[in-house]
Amino acid sequence: MERAAEIFGFGADASVAWVVVFAIVFATLVVRYGAKLLFDRLARQLERTNNLYDDALLDAARKPIGWAIWSFGVLFAAEYALRGAESDLVAYADPVRDVIAIVLLAWFAIRMIRFVEGHVSDPGYRSDPVDKTTAAAIGKLLRASVLITAVLMALSSLGFSVTGVLAFGGLGGLAVGFAARDLLANFFGALMIFLDRPFAVGDWIRSPDQEIEGTVEEIGWRQTRIRTFDQRPLYVPNATFATLTVENPQRMLNRRIYEIIGVRYDDIGVLKKVIDDIRDMLVNHRDIDTTRTLMVNLLSFGPSSLDIMIYTFTKTTVWTEFHTIKEDVLFRIAEIVEGHGAEMAFPTQTLHIASKPEPEPERGDAP
Repeated sequence: MERAAEIFGFGADASVAWVVVFAIVFATLVVRYGAKLLFDRLARQLERTNNLYDDALLDAARKPIGWAIWSFGVLFAAEYALRGAESDLVAYADPVRDVIAIVLLAWFAIRMIRFVEGHVSDPGYRSDPVDKTTAAAIGKLLRASVLITAVLMALSSLGFSVTGVLAFGGLGGLAVGFAARDLLANFFGALMIFLDRPFAVGDWIRSPDQEIEGTVEEIGWRQTRIRTFDQRPLYVPNATFATLTVENPQRMLNRRIYEIIGVRYDDIGVLKKVIDDIRDMLVNHRDIDTTRTLMVNLLSFGPSSLDIMIYTFTKTTVWTEFHTIKEDVLFRIAEIVEGHGAEMAFPTQTLHIASKPEPEPERGDAP
């Protein structure tokens, strides 16, 4: 105890000083426990509300405040313990306190941004949810801004010249820019995706230029992750989309049914009635969008069939629902054709064999 008192400079008041240090640590523990109870109570009360920012504030502040209580409590106890000691550590107390405060504030801001980003597109929180891609882009920009600001403030608190750091960063950034052109191209590619929004997270996209097709899972600053239909992850550099044709079937208004139905030539007498009944069936079908083009016509006289063109659109754009509707339409067409006594045609060929006439007997020959 005496040796510790000499190190910390307590002198004759060593016992009292140790009691004060213990009291500070114990008070820190009590305050931390009280803060936990307060946050738990606030969480129970806020469960009754549906306010996004209340929940974000509470979730973001819980851990940083807990660490702030412990950090400043222990730091205050250490300062008190070292107040009479001739140590260089005492001179660093204020900068360390400032850096801790900056780190905790930045942590709080980043946690709040992340919470809002993850829930601002939730219809349970907002009647007009924000698009996930837009929320992710704004969230990334805000987090980067908070992080850069926190680093500059921390360097300033530690005695570094922010102006010199920025000047060095400018020269370094110029050199890095030449060495990392692809990285910058991907960054600006991501920026164009966020601004133009040709697709968003959750969209099914495909490219006729390359073998790219699947569901967009994440749009990062360097690359976009796409999950293919066979569940393989596909990572595409964002700069690729600047020169790539991208089709977004997710934003289709309708899906098209286009079929050619062949009927036998023997059924040409009932062909007009078959066409009219198919057209009436489509007009009255609940899943067919009659505001779009709807055509049922005799298309051509095929080599072995009378070809009927069916051209219409479904109301749904969902892939599985579309095929269910298309199947129902085809079954109904088959019933209409069969109901008129007609049959579907299949490729046939009629072969005519010419018979040669028998040779006439020559004169003088016996019959």
